[in-house]
Amino acid sequence: MLVVDDNKVIRQLIRVNLELEGFEVVTAADGAECLEVVHQVRPDLVTLDVAMPRLDGLRTAARLRSDPRTRDLPLAIISACTQCEVESGLDVGVDVFLAKPFEPTELVRVVRQLVDRRRRGASGGGGGTGSGGGLGGADRAAGHAPG
Repeated sequence: MLVVDDNKVIRQLIRVNLELEGFEVVTAADGAECLEVVHQVRPDLVTLDVAMPRLDGLRTAARLRSDPRTRDLPLAIISACTQCEVESGLDVGVDVFLAKPFEPTELVRVVRQLVDRRRRGASGGGGGTGSGGGLGGADRAAGHAPG
């Protein structure tokens, strides 16, 4: 799993919560670093912040989706998203949105759901085969964004 956030404290918070649940986690500080690391690490999932220097999370997601090697990689945005950012993310193929501040149990639930879905459909990708669980939860989580 690859955790991408420009805030070191948030990266570590996400990493620790996922490692406590048995996930192997690698981190990157922004989208540009993510694109360098993703082909070496070959993660089961990438979490992205939206607002990052060099390359933001939505543009990173778009690049991951346009690359045949990472087209089917589950993508989760973990950010204080606006509704506009949520819609832009869905347009580029983000699977789930989780609003900051997030509950660690919700983070683990969302990540486990995406990884399990990928493992079940490893040959076919995540092209909407689930019956609403992922995006319904994403919409609900995005609805908790402050402000």
